Amino acid sequence: MTLNEFQNNILQGIPKELPNQKLYEPNINHAPKRKDILSLNEKKLALRNALRYFDKKHHAILAKEFAEELITFGRIYMYRFRPDYKIYARPISDYPHKSIQAAAIMHMLSNNLDYNIAQHPHELITYGGNGSVFQNWAQYLLTMSYLATMTDEQTLVIYSGHPTGLFPSHKDAPRLVVTNGMMIPNYSKPDDLEKYNALGVTQYGQMTAGSFMYIGPQGIVHGTAITVMNAARKKFKTHEDRKGKLFVTCGLGGMSGAQPKAAKIAGLVSITSEINPKAAQTRLAQGWIDEVYTDLKALINRTKQAQINKEAVSLAYQGNVVDLWEMLLKENVQVDIGTDQSSLHNPWAGGYYPCGYSLEESNAMMVENPNKFKQEIQKTLRRHADCINNFSEKGMYFFDYGNAFLLEASRAGADILKSNGDFKYKSYVQDILGPMCFDYGFGPFRWVCTSAKIEDLEITDKLAEEVLSKIYQNAPEEIKQQLHDNIVWIKDAKKNNLVVGSQARILYADCEGRIKIAKAINQAIKTGLISAPVVLGRDHHDVSGTDSPYRETSNIYDGSKFTADMAVQNFVGDAFRGATWVSLHNGGGVGWGEVINGGFGLVLDGSDDAEKKLEQMLFWDVNNGISRRAWARNEEALFAIKREMERTPNLIVTIPNIVTDSDIEAIVF
Repeated sequence: MTLNEFQNNILQGIPKELPNQKLYEPNINHAPKRKDILSLNEKKLALRNALRYFDKKHHAILAKEFAEELITFGRIYMYRFRPDYKIYARPISDYPHKSIQAAAIMHMLSNNLDYNIAQHPHELITYGGNGSVFQNWAQYLLTMSYLATMTDEQTLVIYSGHPTGLFPSHKDAPRLVVTNGMMIPNYSKPDDLEKYNALGVTQYGQMTAGSFMYIGPQGIVHGTAITVMNAARKKFKTHEDRKGKLFVTCGLGGMSGAQPKAAKIAGLVSITSEINPKAAQTRLAQGWIDEVYTDLKALINRTKQAQINKEAVSLAYQGNVVDLWEMLLKENVQVDIGTDQSSLHNPWAGGYYPCGYSLEESNAMMVENPNKFKQEIQKTLRRHADCINNFSEKGMYFFDYGNAFLLEASRAGADILKSNGDFKYKSYVQDILGPMCFDYGFGPFRWVCTSAKIEDLEITDKLAEEVLSKIYQNAPEEIKQQLHDNIVWIKDAKKNNLVVGSQARILYADCEGRIKIAKAINQAIKTGLISAPVVLGRDHHDVSGTDSPYRETSNIYDGSKFTADMAVQNFVGDAFRGATWVSLHNGGGVGWGEVINGGFGLVLDGSDDAEKKLEQMLFWDVNNGISRRAWARNEEALFAIKREMERTPNLIVTIPNIVTDSDIEAIVF
């Protein structure tokens, strides 16, 4: 397809005449069939909802077709309307546009649906088993046409994948406002997602999928590398001590696929279990894992050899994770660090699989006998927890990766709770990233070079390294380790071959680092050193934008971890301080109904206006979270916000008075 044909395809939106039907491609990693949850009348309503995108003359044909999709897959994806062109992060100049900001959004959106990025590309799912960019292909086509024709005096509004329309606004307003899954609280249980998603009225956006900010596995590689390195520091005194030590985990699909890469960067032997052969083979082809095994005995022998040789090697087991844990226990293999990153936020719809059944048998049971499937999942979780307990008694350091493993294991009746009702194991945020990073304001700052040029990315890497190195020279001791880890990361970024999809980079930085890096990049665009705009963003896995009591805010102990004021305030505050787009989501890495996420994108175009916006918006985006964490009496956050108030005279934050234990314990209720 020529560039002109591609642009015309974008501009036409939903075609007036029906395109040819698309054949189902079995070689593509497809989403599992979803639960048959709608009544007969609700199925008719789902069809009515789907058909409203199309001219009435096509309704008879499409009604039959969409009904078949609903019966076969549990959702209406509108496969017929999947575009013929390849979707990937093209150079920004390739997209037809009247607004360069809108073109940048198209670049980001396209990256999320790249076959090398998306977990289930034909179902418009980027990661996590159900993290959707859109609910169906009509929404994609319509959104792209809106973005291609809008001006800087308009704002596009998207409701859970549905492009509500272009509304008059002004140049300083966001070009895009996205919400996903904003349910009335009483309708935010797992089956509510299944029902209302099947009806075509909501979706699970997974934050970085639904706000077009996913940059492939690099983001989670960095977060996992920082986590695993610090977990190793808690377990071993020196880098030399960790050589040959074994890290065991689960999940190679979506974002969890980054684990073996991160473990290798940390210098460990790793085994990652994955039941889906397509996911395992994808990571092998990408070089994220070194070797794949289907035979457990052969894997055990290879693992012992790697431990003796003190290799940094990433191994994968293609099979069920509990079978792996039980064999490691039987063979008395020393496991030093353990976690799990299967999609347990989605346990009943393909996020986790039961022992004793093949992938195909499990997928069939999921749909045909969901009650039995749930029982088998819970039985497997109990066995899984027993293994974790056994290895922990032998000295393994285990942390919950915020994927709802401990939560779902406890709901399954596993031996995972202390006598006081707390979990036996801490989450990685409670034990590692919360006090070491988030409370100090360090979190996953990311950027994307919309030119799609490696040369531009390399320039941004160099600028970031220079900025962080300069900050390090005068930094307080409390944050020197964080700065050092990220300087090493950015120096090695190119050699570690981290880019999948868009020319993107991520590192952990605090408010000072983010603003100074962004200014340096904006100046480089202004002078022509960088050839095209750069998009700034972040993960939901950050200081401020996410209220998630079992992950991002799990180290908040004043009772407020079940509130969502911070995420909503972040979303609103970013919007009026200059973000190019903002997003608000029900759900993230720990599941629907368990978290609220606020996100943003900011386009740097080399202008003075962009510099003003980045200063205002990035400052708020970080310090909003630090102030909340400080009010919760987190010692590290108190240090960080007091330091920021000294640096910024017009910042005035309410500081808690610390209550002594004796004043409380003396009270008799």
